[in-house]
Amino acid sequence: MSDIKQQNTAFRVLLAISVAHLLNDAVQSVIPAIYPILKEEFALTFTQIGLITFVFQMTSSILQPFVGRYADRHPSPFALSVGMCISLVGIVLLAFVANFGMMVLSVSVIGMGSSIFHPEASRVAQMAAGERKGLAQSIFQVGGNGGSAVGPLLAALIILPNGIRAAAWFAVALVAGAFVVIKVGFWYRRIVASHMAAEVRRRVSVLDLSPRQVRNAMIVLVVLTFSKQFYLASMSSYFTFFLMDKFGISVRDSQLCLFAFLAASAIGIIAGGWIGDRIGRKYVIWCSILGAAPFALMLPYAGLVMTIVLAVVIGLVISSAFSAILVFATELKPAHVGTIAGLFFGLSFGLGGIGAAFFGWLAEKTSIEFVFQVSTLLPLLGIVAAFLPDMRKVDRGN
Repeated sequence: MSDIKQQNTAFRVLLAISVAHLLNDAVQSVIPAIYPILKEEFALTFTQIGLITFVFQMTSSILQPFVGRYADRHPSPFALSVGMCISLVGIVLLAFVANFGMMVLSVSVIGMGSSIFHPEASRVAQMAAGERKGLAQSIFQVGGNGGSAVGPLLAALIILPNGIRAAAWFAVALVAGAFVVIKVGFWYRRIVASHMAAEVRRRVSVLDLSPRQVRNAMIVLVVLTFSKQFYLASMSSYFTFFLMDKFGISVRDSQLCLFAFLAASAIGIIAGGWIGDRIGRKYVIWCSILGAAPFALMLPYAGLVMTIVLAVVIGLVISSAFSAILVFATELKPAHVGTIAGLFFGLSFGLGGIGAAFFGWLAEKTSIEFVFQVSTLLPLLGIVAAFLPDMRKVDRGN
């Protein structure tokens, strides 16, 4: 990782940050994966489960724009390892919870660590991208999606047979991730941070868009993020309950089905970044969210096997949207990469938390099956992507 030409993509850096993202998000995904265990052991209601998710997602989101804004002005190469160490404290607390209050405290600490990690990590991915920003963000994101997919599987293998205290084993992943990002931090400090100002000046271009057009495009991206994250909140937090309630399968089998959905999401995200660099991110966003709608609408009414097949297809299709949205937003505001990354990561986590809390409340008032009948309408909002400007012809100062 000695030096790079500005037009080249630093794949070793991207691989390292993707691995760290995998380890970080694997630990985060343990939280929704053990909901059935927590619900049974502590007699939690769906409303309490939604509140746990809400606190976790809000603490994951509320600091991210501020961390990103600070990183734009004062690069912090070792903030990544600090964030993972804070999450380490949270997962150890979670392993020894004795009541609902401790659960809320532990997930809030994990969320704070995540809020520090993500904006700076996304900034590193952007600075190491060269001319392949979509692919770079996809490599970074696929680590997170992979971690989110592996987490429930590891929870089924480690925590389910051994109890909640086995969650302490996940501290090993965060220690390993902290060591990985320390190496990235040295690269960042030596190469990226020293040339950041010159790189920003070189890449900032005069977009052929008015301030109003930029603002309207940002609003559309926020709406699209809302539709995607609210839908994913229903899948990640309640898909296991839906399968157990409708088909009577075991906790273990339901977690394996959740793993299949999340693994499909991890696979699909790479294709989205690669295609977005070639045909334009607007069309990837449009096809990703709206394209998932027909499959989502069928899911609540299908049999068990077809439900799993549809979940895999939805994961493959919808997963590419976030990387494309994030890169699209940074192209609208190229001098504020950290702020935009923090804003959209924060928005993503925050909306996910609100969605989980809302759907938990709705499940209490109606049923899990009704929750899925309602949530499957959300991908239809993908149609608003038609109002995004075409960015393919914008000069980026290369």
